[in-house]
Amino acid sequence: MAEEKSGLLIGANDKVPVVEAGLLGLQHVLAMDVYVPPLIIAGLLSMSTAQTSGFLQVAFLACGIGTLLQTSIFMKMPMSQGPSYVPIGAIVGVFMANGAANGGMAAVIGSSAVAAILLILLGLSGVYQKIVNTLIPSIVGGTIITCVGLSLLPSALNDNIFKASGNIYQNIELAAITMIALLISIAIGTHFPQLQRVFKIGSIVIALAVGTIVASFMGLMDWSTVAKADWFTLPQFTALHYGISFNLSAIITFIIIFMVLTTETTGTWFAMSAVTKENITNKQWNRGVIGEGLSCLVSALLGSTPMTGYSTNAGVVSITGVASRRVFVAAGTWFVILGFFGKLSALLAAIPAAVIGGVFAVIVVIIMLSGLNVIGDLNMTGNKGYIIGVPIVMTLALVFLPEKVVNDAPQMLQYLLGSPITVAAITAVILNLLLSTKKSVASVSTIN
Repeated sequence: MAEEKSGLLIGANDKVPVVEAGLLGLQHVLAMDVYVPPLIIAGLLSMSTAQTSGFLQVAFLACGIGTLLQTSIFMKMPMSQGPSYVPIGAIVGVFMANGAANGGMAAVIGSSAVAAILLILLGLSGVYQKIVNTLIPSIVGGTIITCVGLSLLPSALNDNIFKASGNIYQNIELAAITMIALLISIAIGTHFPQLQRVFKIGSIVIALAVGTIVASFMGLMDWSTVAKADWFTLPQFTALHYGISFNLSAIITFIIIFMVLTTETTGTWFAMSAVTKENITNKQWNRGVIGEGLSCLVSALLGSTPMTGYSTNAGVVSITGVASRRVFVAAGTWFVILGFFGKLSALLAAIPAAVIGGVFAVIVVIIMLSGLNVIGDLNMTGNKGYIIGVPIVMTLALVFLPEKVVNDAPQMLQYLLGSPITVAAITAVILNLLLSTKKSVASVSTIN
């Protein structure tokens, strides 16, 4: 039983009724702020209102297709795909350097497509799992997971609450109400087992619903954007609209970006494995990279931004106790629906950032604690403290690094500075190789 092995209510391979899976899948969609990176990119590229709407639409569609590919065919883990923040600078740079509105997006699409194909080839070669098994024992994998959660916490608090648009005091109040609603739901589900399937499993949806209703009473919900949105629209701004072009410098840029994304996704897979207590096999590692590449290729051809596994899902699974892949198939289906139904997309985008932040902050802390759980023995004997501690320091250093320092760095270095998880992962691997007193043969993928 999944419950005996991992403490989950519903395991990864357990079956869930269609209607329940649909509602739980929607819960993941609501908890993922997948609309934020596309909106940021659209603003930086000075897209028109129609282009921005189309860019958000194809992002949802790419999320859905990528999630269905990974969950059903390739990685076969409970995982959703979503747009990463990492490529934002590269997309803007390539766009501007290749004609901006006159061919810039064609260069972005072509470069992203080439990098995605190379990622697929990496998975087909079978090399990836050898890299993981050789370089990432449990202490390194657990440290990476911890840094994943730690790197997201400032974003949950700053971007979604303290620095979000609107009145900061209202944002704090709204986030607090949403978080309290989440904790009350979990408490009810914990103390009243007969209500567990509603309140614990559905705790995030309940919290977000409460937060949205309160936000509406506070006048913080912009219903006009929902009213103006079309019910049904076909994707318009894809590779068929922009075209595809190839530029060597842009291709090299995106290859580096995809290396960074793959490192982050590896941390996300470790995080989900730690929550579900399901071992990641060598075959899964390789097929997962193939799925990641195909997901990014589909996204590129749709005219969207590169997709990656979302670590948010691991936190949601830990909170709700539901890891069924059927739920993630439902989440992928919801994303596809959102790619065609404008009003649903507009409704999700209208939910105030503070509501998302109230739940997101709890989720990322759960991810961080899962990493410590994977490390296991926290007795800091020998050099263990340095292997765990220095990557944490690097994560926080890059999170709080002044923007001026990043902007003054060479372009290639900026990509690394913009990804604390990647730097933390590289640091943990190097320190473990240099400082480990004994050779560890058990990688995270083989920890029970």
